[in-house]
Amino acid sequence: MSNHLTAETDKLLIANTFLTSLRSSDWDTMESIIAPEATWTLPGTSLLSGKATGVDAIIHRAQELKRFGVQFQLKHILYGLSGVALSLHNTASRGDLLLDEQVAIVCEIKDGKIVTMTTYLSDVAGINAFFIAGI
Repeated sequence: MSNHLTAETDKLLIANTFLTSLRSSDWDTMESIIAPEATWTLPGTSLLSGKATGVDAIIHRAQELKRFGVQFQLKHILYGLSGVALSLHNTASRGDLLLDEQVAIVCEIKDGKIVTMTTYLSDVAGINAFFIAGI
């Protein structure tokens, strides 16, 4: 992939690689599509909220989502000039607590790698209650 704007086919490949590696816990493959200095922001005050900086921190956040049992259903991949937005339906449960959330992750791509990920949620209070310490 060149320094020019990433073609839609390349964006689709990167988006699918991110989702497939997340679902299969293939952290080496995930690392291959994320820039070393990348950031991932997640709203709220939960254990997972805030800014993850660097590929290791991003992979750690993905591992924590999996540890909490989150299931990721892809609804749409939306294309932008320099990236993609992943429209997801995320669900998980723990005891009587349910996580049922519409999620958009906006990924900016440069030189074939994700450089920023910004998450938008339908229910920030829901993640604040679900992602807590001691689980």
